[in-house]
Amino acid sequence: MTAADGWHRLAPVSPIVRAGRAAIAIAVLLVPTALGGGGDPRKDLPQLVVVGVLLLLGFVSWLVTRWRIDGDDLRIETGLLRRQSLQFPLAQVQAVDVVRPGLARVFGVAELRLRMGGSTGGTARLAYLPERDVEPLRTRLLALAHGGADGAAAVDEIEERVLASVPTGRLVASILLSDVGFFAIAILAGLIVTAVAAPAAAKGAFGGTAVWVVGGLTMLWRRFNQEYKLTVAEAPDGLRLRSGLVALTSETIRPGRVQAVRMVEPFVWRRLGWCRLEVDIAGRQRRKGEGEAQRAPLRAVLPVGSHALAEQLLGRIVPNAPTERRRPPRRAFVKSPLRYRFLSVGRNDTCVVTTTGRIRRVTAWVPLAKVQSFRRVQGPVQRRLRLVSIHLDTAGRSVHANLRDRDGDEADGALEALVGLARAARRSA
Repeated sequence: MTAADGWHRLAPVSPIVRAGRAAIAIAVLLVPTALGGGGDPRKDLPQLVVVGVLLLLGFVSWLVTRWRIDGDDLRIETGLLRRQSLQFPLAQVQAVDVVRPGLARVFGVAELRLRMGGSTGGTARLAYLPERDVEPLRTRLLALAHGGADGAAAVDEIEERVLASVPTGRLVASILLSDVGFFAIAILAGLIVTAVAAPAAAKGAFGGTAVWVVGGLTMLWRRFNQEYKLTVAEAPDGLRLRSGLVALTSETIRPGRVQAVRMVEPFVWRRLGWCRLEVDIAGRQRRKGEGEAQRAPLRAVLPVGSHALAEQLLGRIVPNAPTERRRPPRRAFVKSPLRYRFLSVGRNDTCVVTTTGRIRRVTAWVPLAKVQSFRRVQGPVQRRLRLVSIHLDTAGRSVHANLRDRDGDEADGALEALVGLARAARRSA
């Protein structure tokens, strides 16, 4: 393909894969009819009509959707009655991900997803393409996003170095010892106790309890499926993350695209020396419906691991992160007696780090080049204690650095210094 590519269509099986669970349900409904169970054909007519309409709509959607690479842009056109022509500048691409749901793997196709910049940035989705075409196209799009003239790098195999991989046993233990795991265990324990102590009441409340059990198990499964065998590798185009059991995800985090990094240490995990490292990327969304999107959770680059491994990954994501931190003044104990010992702040010329949380300790690193705004906040209690909080906001909008409960003079001096350092960091970037 050249810079003036012609129009291309998606894989013909795309409507079936997009239907997902609905396609499986339709297949189940058609099995008795296909096997010729001897029933009345007129009873199966409504099912056949519904299936026919869905297949027709899916075929029409596939027929009117096409895409092409036009210079430095990706263009996607779709719609029959209401025609849409979407244009995505590759220079604004945050990352190019490859997603392979379970049904897509059965049909040998995959989704290519381009995440654009901005907290409300759109997502360009090519769902679905033949697997043999996905990786070459992804590499070419990344080459164009990096400023390549014709994406020639797409034909070259990019070497990568594995930095971390999460063992399955540790992942299972960490999920069970997390808030999601405790929630599911509490539901199961309550069900067992109720069944033993009051069988009649348990039988009467079986329907409602079953919903809670299914909900808890679903949360456990989603967490496990998303983070199963997560592998982090370093490549010239950024950090590559691969994970998944049924639905496989391959994601690339380009250099300089991370808005903030967060380390989470639940109380039980701290006793085991474990932590979780997550990144916040501008424009990271998940699909809610066709044409709709909503904020996605932070991307875990280390679902569970040691502090040494987390610091190694942090050095790749946020070079020259500050190590020294200072506590707030002693009078801040009056306002925050429980978490006073866990409040700390550190900074250098390129990054700010903050720590808070007694039961669930959270440490956040924010590169100054990514700061969008500074906010000086002083509540009524803080005014009495001569304390000030400085908030640093980023485009990611999920992780923020908060210089909480600092001395007023110290906070004002830090605010003035940080504004200048952020301006200099953006120029350098």
